[in-house]
Order: sequence, then C-alpha cells, then structure tokens
Amino acid sequence: MASQSNDNENERYETVQCGQLYTLNYRCYIRDVQTKAIVSPFHDIPLVNQQYTSENATDVVYNMVVEVPRWTNAKMEINKKLKMNPIVQDVKSGKPRFVHNVFPYHGYLWNYGALPQTWEDPNHVDEDTKTTGDNDPLDVCEIGTALHATGSIVPVKIVGVLGLIDEGETDWKLIGIDVRDKLASQINNIDDVEKHLPGLLDATRSWFKYYKVPTGKPPNKFALNEQYANREFAQRVINETQKYWENLTNGQTKVDDKDCSIANATLNNDRTIKKEDGDKLVEGDEKYHTEPARFDSSVHHVAYVPK
Repeated sequence: MASQSNDNENERYETVQCGQLYTLNYRCYIRDVQTKAIVSPFHDIPLVNQQYTSENATDVVYNMVVEVPRWTNAKMEINKKLKMNPIVQDVKSGKPRFVHNVFPYHGYLWNYGALPQTWEDPNHVDEDTKTTGDNDPLDVCEIGTALHATGSIVPVKIVGVLGLIDEGETDWKLIGIDVRDKLASQINNIDDVEKHLPGLLDATRSWFKYYKVPTGKPPNKFALNEQYANREFAQRVINETQKYWENLTNGQTKVDDKDCSIANATLNNDRTIKKEDGDKLVEGDEKYHTEPARFDSSVHHVAYVPK
C-alpha cells in the first residue's frame, strides 16, 4: 500500500492505495490523518466542510470526494459494495471501464466526484425527474481551474444542478467550484458560470447526453426541460439526499449489505468497525504497484456521435 496526502488544504485526510492503477485490483482508501483510521468516503467524511463554511459569510461549503480528475478517462468511483467504500475503477464486460472521448472532448470535462453523506434513494421517485434514484451519492462537477487527484477532498460551493436521467434513473449533477479557486469569488450562481466560463454549461449537458452513445446506448434524457436549476434548487436536492443517507445509515431504509455497505469508522452505530479492522482490510489487499498498468491505445480514440 502507499500513503499520499491529497490536495485538501486542511490535510485532514490522505489516500492509501493498493493494487495497480487501471486494473480490477486497484483500491484507493481514505485515511484520517488525525486518528490514523481508514474511513469511508461515503459515510465518514462530513458533508459540510466546517473550516471553510465558518470562514465564508454567504455559502455553505461542502466536502467533495474527487473520483475522476479532469481530462482523464478511467471511470473511478466510490464503491458502495466494498467495506469502507474505497475508490475503484468501474467494471464493464469484466474489464476496467474507460469512458469514450466523444468529439470534441477528451475524458471528463471537470474534476468529477461526489458529496459524502448523501444518497439518491432507489426506492424514492423524484417529483421532478419522475424516476427513482441511482443508489449513489450525489455527483459533483467541479469546474475550477486546478486539477485534483483521485481521492482528494476538495472544499466546494455549489452553484447549480443539472437533472440527468441516466438509463431511466435520477442522477443529479451538481455544478460546484473549489472555494480556493481564483474564480470562486466571481461564480456564485449558475448564471455566473456562463459569464465567466462561456460554453461550459452547454458542453456539460452535451457530454452527459451523448457519453454512452458509443457503447450502443441511446442519448440520455434530462428533467427540467434540459435546463440547469439554480443554487437554491441544488440546495434542496442536497438536503433531500442527505435525509435519504441518514435513513440508510440509521436503518430506517433497509438495503442488502451486498448492494450497499454501511460499514464506517465514525457514526457509532451497529455498522461501525474498529480501527484495526479497517487496517486489516487494507493489509489484505494487493500491495501497491507504483507503475500503472498499461491499457489499450483505443482508450484515446475519438468517437463521433451524430447530434
């Protein structure tokens, strides 16, 4: 395994990597630097970043867990099924999954990740999308200028949201920006994004609409007439999904552990594990390889999609 500090300014968390990047054995765990315990990026990292929220007079600042750095293709994600929810590479047809480069884009357009302590409940039909949740934490597109590594915990403010319906499931896409970014003071609502980053919102909608078309699937659909909702609407989505997460972790909403692990280090409930048990999980995984695995050159091919 290999420990690495991420670019969270308060240095509260670090990554612990196991296995080899771009293989099915790769694991990126999160460790609390203060307690030295492995923590779940789904359940243990607080939703609200208290340090930056207290310094900010107008915004609630959230912790974002970065899964995919901008311009990269490997579909890294918090794994809900594994204990302590390490970040792993998604699997497609038994192989590590890479998203296609739909012209004119290469990989992801933003630093992509999730808000901890949120959950899109697959048992709940959303009144705006008319579909059920996708059983994942809320997704975030971080639109700042810096590149953030997988496993980074980034303080973001949320300025809007896009209502994606991905293969028939509700999959809200929050639009946020690192509060430390040079543009953060100028981007405070969704309209500011178009003003300061012209074209990004249209490109984002197009990316989500067509990114699965090269795999043979139809274009995705959207709620809200394909329009972005403002920060107040986004806040409501965050509040709702935080409640669903609370119901998940306190046992009100029943799920099979095989589908969603609730193992944690900090919630002090019947699924809380001891520090030594978290350490054993990491020790039981494959030793970290410093050299990433080679992947097929087709990952860099460009897909052209009729629109």
